Amino acid sequence: MIYVYALSSIHHNYIYVGMTENLEERFHRHNTGRERTTKPYLPYKIIYQEACLDRPSARKREKYWKSGVGKEQLRIIRDTL
Repeated sequence: MIYVYALSSIHHNYIYVGMTENLEERFHRHNTGRERTTKPYLPYKIIYQEACLDRPSARKREKYWKSGVGKEQLRIIRDTL
């Protein structure tokens, strides 16, 4: 199982989209500053996650969520939480 996920910075207007096989470990790495791309915007909360059967389908979904339309939907999700 490959997970596509979106994180929202609690203190900044920043959304990060990624994919991983181990969501719990990956989230911990983001929230402890061990990932360079997300370190400046700590801390995070998970606002979206979905499971995919294989890496190619997960990559397709990740690309969608990183697109303009996908990011706008993630902002709506973030703002309703």
